Amino acid sequence: MKIDLDSLTLKELKTLRSQVAKKIDGFEERKKREALTALEEQAKTLGYSLTELVGAGAPRKRRPANPKYANPADKSETWTGRGRRPRWVEAALKAGKTLDDLAI
Repeated sequence: MKIDLDSLTLKELKTLRSQVAKKIDGFEERKKREALTALEEQAKTLGYSLTELVGAGAPRKRRPANPKYANPADKSETWTGRGRRPRWVEAALKAGKTLDDLAI
């Protein structure tokens, strides 16, 4: 199949690009499904399910992190050191304190 790209308008080229991207994505998904089906069949012939072999199943639950820092003005306000810094941490750092000063 040969397409004369030089004769297409900008709108037609963009439409063609969109269609090609969709077809590529669809092709990749179809190949993944085929591979997964083949793997499931192979595992089944060996007497297992694919889930048993690869350990996929329920997502692992992450334990909550223990707090590492506490607000000196209010010890009930704590921070694990993960994620965005609370306002009280930012204020303490601006006031010249270090994270070591806030450590529990």
